[in-house]
Amino acid sequence: MAAEPENRLRVTEYLDLDLDRELWLCNRCGRELGPARDNYKKGCLLHDRDPREIHPPLVTGAYNFSPDPQWVRIVEICCPGCGTQMETEYLPPGHPITHDIEIDLDRLKEQLRSGEFVIRKQRIEVVE
Repeated sequence: MAAEPENRLRVTEYLDLDLDRELWLCNRCGRELGPARDNYKKGCLLHDRDPREIHPPLVTGAYNFSPDPQWVRIVEICCPGCGTQMETEYLPPGHPITHDIEIDLDRLKEQLRSGEFVIRKQRIEVVE
């Protein structure tokens, strides 16, 4: 088994951050998703789903517990390399994809250089 890269952090279940190259990566296939100072979702495939496909009506009638596509859209965000679904967003129609992860890379790198934090097994740990 290959050694883990020293400056790679696991940010979410499927998303890694390569601090040396300042890149977002899929942690399943290693695909580069874009600069870490930008929204990783820009490097992903987006699939706009009809909410009625995912949440079919439970009863007949006007109030059937199925989301109205005029009020909500469901966007699946997938790795373009391996197809892993990395995120799902429920958004109003016309709303842009959210930029939900923004890391202060300069501050984090400084804390790592100063020894305040270390990276072990893709996790940040406080040095005691």
